[in-house]
Amino acid sequence: MSDVAATPPLHLFAVRNQRGGPWDWSRPMREQEAWKEHAAFMNALVDDGLVLLGGPLEGDRDVLLIVAARSEAAVRDRLSEDPWQRTGMLTTTAIEGWTILLSPDPLDTVLLQLTGAAGGTPRAPMPETVST
Repeated sequence: MSDVAATPPLHLFAVRNQRGGPWDWSRPMREQEAWKEHAAFMNALVDDGLVLLGGPLEGDRDVLLIVAARSEAAVRDRLSEDPWQRTGMLTTTAIEGWTILLSPDPLDTVLLQLTGAAGGTPRAPMPETVST
C-alpha cells in the first residue's frame, strides 16, 4: 500500500450567491465598486478550473455558479477570497452538490466543452473595464 493518500475526486456544486450590503442598486453590475478586482478574481477561478459556469439569475439579487471542487469547504474557502465577498457585496447563501443526470453528451465531454479544453468554445473572460 502507498503512503501517499489518494487525492479526493472533484465534485460538482451549484453555488448561489446573493448581492447585498454595500451594493449600489442605482448602478449596473460592471459599475460597482471593485468591479475590476472582482472580475479578475472570477476569471482566475475559471482559469483554475473551479468555476465552470456562472452569472446573474433573472432579477436583482442572485448569482449562480457551477463549480468543480473536492469539497464544499474548498468552495467556501476560495470564494471567501473574492473582493466582493470580503465587503459583503456578495454573500454565499447555498452550496449544494449537483449530479448531472441529463446531458446531450457524456458528462466528460460536457465538462471538457464547458472548460474550453477539448473542442468546445472557450469562454470569454469577464471584461474588467466598462465600455462607454
